[in-house]
Amino acid sequence: MTAAARRVLLAAPRGYCAGVDRAVIAVEKALEQYGAPIYVRHEIVHNKYVVQTLEKKGAIFVEQTAEVPEGSIVMFSAHGVAPAVHDEAERGKLATIDATCPLVTKVHKEAVRFANEDFDILLIGHEGHEEVIGTSGEAPDHITLVDGPADVAKVEVRDPSKVVWLSQTTLSVDETMETVDALKEKFPQLISPPSDDICYATQNRQLAVKQMGAEADLVIVVGSRNSSNSVRLVEVAKLAGAREAHLVDFAAEIDEAWLEGVSTVGVTSGASVPDVLVEQVLEWLSQRGFEDVEIVKAAEESIVFSLPKELRRDLRAEAAAKLAGRAAASAPEQAGQQSEG
Repeated sequence: MTAAARRVLLAAPRGYCAGVDRAVIAVEKALEQYGAPIYVRHEIVHNKYVVQTLEKKGAIFVEQTAEVPEGSIVMFSAHGVAPAVHDEAERGKLATIDATCPLVTKVHKEAVRFANEDFDILLIGHEGHEEVIGTSGEAPDHITLVDGPADVAKVEVRDPSKVVWLSQTTLSVDETMETVDALKEKFPQLISPPSDDICYATQNRQLAVKQMGAEADLVIVVGSRNSSNSVRLVEVAKLAGAREAHLVDFAAEIDEAWLEGVSTVGVTSGASVPDVLVEQVLEWLSQRGFEDVEIVKAAEESIVFSLPKELRRDLRAEAAAKLAGRAAASAPEQAGQQSEG
């Protein structure tokens, strides 16, 4: 095989979506405005490189709100949190910044509305994913998780005429609709959400991979293993016809053996991946003869989300006031205990 026969198909769009861009910038702005540390509950987005970069700047990632010291600032990740987490932060005297992706917030609001109307809500998503945990927490008594078509058989509802489905925003479009079709077969009166829950960026990245998958011998998806949308891109590539598809965080993780007998490599990245990591993959491939890069364009993206409104306030002062309020409230109590003594 000659080097001239080797080419790269580069997906467009790829990488950062508007929600991820907003969340990452929000952490950086918070660090600039309020100084380190800024605590972040869970990874701000599911990408190893992004998390490590923000840690170096002074962000501290924690799994539980209880790990954040009283009087601190905590940011909620792009995946969203349940109302109980906001309550925990209030009890912990924390100033909060909510970096939940607006498209996830839309699903939360749908869950609340349908629960208020006493619907059974069938939430299509992956058990244990932060987004699913957050959405389920909005209406735990009304939501049943459906983790793919195989789960449908065991789903039970109170009234088959009052059932609606919602979904995690980062799923495979095709697999989600397969689950919906199975649910509709079981519950013919199943209602769909007023607008598609799977986010525009997830759909566009999957569409680009479908277009390149039939032509690519190998597809390399840049993304982390805990990134649902990145994992889905690997699955979509294989279903689209790619002989092989692999997920890597960094170019150094690519195995040269994958290139044996390969003339066309497709390259894309998940919605939480900065483009610098894709550039490193392209450089790695170029050094091995894959210098010809063709863009596979599936859609134009121009959506931008405004930063969390909390960044316009003095959160350090708010956190200090909450602590002072707790101290003032406890002072009479302590005085009473001393007089009793």
